[in-house]
Amino acid sequence: MNQRVSGSAAVPWFPVNRSVREWLSSLPACILLLAVVIFSTSSDVHNQMLRGGEQLWSGYYKLRADPVEPSCNPNRDVDAAVAAELAKESDLGAMAALLGEVEKNPADVRRSIERALADCRASHASYQEVKDKLTPAVRAYRAVELFIADLIALGLESQRYILIVLVMLCAATATLTRHHIAMRAMETRLDHTVSLTLQTIANAMLFGSSFIFRQTTLGADAAIDPEEMILHNLWITGFAFLTLGSLYRLIRVPEGLKEGGSLNKAFLAVPLYTVMCLISGTYFALIGHASGIGIYLGKMMELADMFLNVALYVWVGMMLKQTRLATLVFNVFRPWRMPPELLAVVAVLVAAVPTAYTGASGIFVIAAGAVIYSELRAAGARRQLALAATAMSGSLGVVLRPCLLVVVIAYLNREVTTDELFGWGIWVFVLTAAMFTMVALAVNRQSKFDLAPAGEAMPAMLAALRPLLPYVLVIIAVLLFYRWALDVRVDEFSAPRLLPVIMLAILLFEHVSLKRRRHQEDNSQGAINHQGLERSLRGATTDTTAEIGALLLLLGLSVSIGGVIERSHIMEAFPQAFDSAWSAMLLMVVILVVLGMIMDAFGAVILVSATVATIAYASGIHPVHFWMVTLVAFELGYLSPPVALNHLLTRQVVGEAEVLAAQQEGGTFYQRHERIIMPLIAMGISLVLVAFVPLLFYAG
Repeated sequence: MNQRVSGSAAVPWFPVNRSVREWLSSLPACILLLAVVIFSTSSDVHNQMLRGGEQLWSGYYKLRADPVEPSCNPNRDVDAAVAAELAKESDLGAMAALLGEVEKNPADVRRSIERALADCRASHASYQEVKDKLTPAVRAYRAVELFIADLIALGLESQRYILIVLVMLCAATATLTRHHIAMRAMETRLDHTVSLTLQTIANAMLFGSSFIFRQTTLGADAAIDPEEMILHNLWITGFAFLTLGSLYRLIRVPEGLKEGGSLNKAFLAVPLYTVMCLISGTYFALIGHASGIGIYLGKMMELADMFLNVALYVWVGMMLKQTRLATLVFNVFRPWRMPPELLAVVAVLVAAVPTAYTGASGIFVIAAGAVIYSELRAAGARRQLALAATAMSGSLGVVLRPCLLVVVIAYLNREVTTDELFGWGIWVFVLTAAMFTMVALAVNRQSKFDLAPAGEAMPAMLAALRPLLPYVLVIIAVLLFYRWALDVRVDEFSAPRLLPVIMLAILLFEHVSLKRRRHQEDNSQGAINHQGLERSLRGATTDTTAEIGALLLLLGLSVSIGGVIERSHIMEAFPQAFDSAWSAMLLMVVILVVLGMIMDAFGAVILVSATVATIAYASGIHPVHFWMVTLVAFELGYLSPPVALNHLLTRQVVGEAEVLAAQQEGGTFYQRHERIIMPLIAMGISLVLVAFVPLLFYAG
């Protein structure tokens, strides 16, 4: 642990003795993420300032700029002006006679001049009125309001730049720390050599594709947008550093790796993004479209706000890990002495709410999986059960408001709305929760169902609720501030900018409340030894950088894989419409589960929106029904071998040692593989019911 400067002159919160990674990765990432929050919040502040300005000074919109004095003369002599106009010769000269010029009517001339004079005096009066209203208070208020307006414009313009820098910075961190998502961790020198060699090739492929895309753009006839050229250069520079980083890691072999190894296992240690890059890059090269990966990565810029929201959600989850909140929530249920199976059900159900607020199941598993696993193990759950519950902890809440994935679906598909999807999502959540509860409590329950008496458990439960009340009050205070001060309600659109503020407020509360007793936490119950605001934020951001790099790079290459599927016209091999909605649904289920196995959620949604969805609509499947099936099918795919992304993320957060220990546990076939089979049964039954039961009511 880094030590602070000793002595009376030391500033207790100043970040000294930080590692190179914290200075070059965590600190810039923290600044970028805070900038996203500030930019997105500034629009709310600006709206309120405009309303406040209008309430304080009627016609404030006129005061936002200094008035320009009219050039006309408000004291103009009307008689003299009329005489001058009548005496003025026609501009047509000799042509006037040929065109039949009509003599000027003095009355018309006078009316015209009087009307112009009235307009002139009104302009001067308005100018004077605005000038008189421009008091020092107005000028000060206006300066702040215009500064925030400029901040909003800067935020909108820099959004794409922030995303690229964040992706490249975090991807480089994930590479240097060996934190990319793979089927298994590197254990031997052969694993290291194979994995880093292919990573270097893939990164060089990304660099080459981006460079070729830039050169192709330069060679086009159309004028080059300077901003687009900056984006091209950022991609190229980022992938160049990423290539050098993987090459450095290849040469500099870390200590502690075993000798020998199997080539088959070594290929499993290759990151998923590398596999996707090699597949898509090879395909595009073979069809003579070497810039293909660069083009599809560039499409990330079209949804820059969505990908930045993903980064914010990961950051929120990592800040959650730094708090005592999860432990205090589990403390509420401990007095009931629930069997591990029932506690696993409670954990998965409770996790559905934060999952909805963290955007997707994988994000939540990364954010809170370690806490859920440790708490279940502390309560006596066997490793296989704890791993199954951890992997499923992010699967049930993706259909609940305000899940980012559902917002993206509604954004890409005009046939559905968020209200429709979230409305039916509640019923899908009830179904999947019931299925998981049934499987967890019936299939392999090894503990007696002997709950503590209510008279004993209830007082202890109420006592455990008391420490949670301050956290609830902090959350309510932030929500009320946004509601009353900024007129912002928490929903699927405001959650990405609200949740980081809530977590920062909780960290600040813990910093203040635990300052005197932060070294006296009860570690036997898994409580977090809170280290203060700066260290907690630094630790959360340090964890965030590698996770963001692994997730966003995987997501970007998922889009590229989607491009391969789209350009290879695989979907054209299927009928573009089915006579039977039942046949169409059967095919949809298979395709969607397979896509969930091999692609990230957001990339898969983009691909499905462009291909599979149109076939489903044309075959008579209701759009809302189709997307409910899609969400459940994706979750089943993320839990299904051979990839099983949620299980990979679980292993990443709980550690390879725990997974290996679970695999050594004996018992029946089901017990040895419970972490895989239990989620498959629960989500498989749910998918069949969600897919086919509604067809009974609207399909023939």
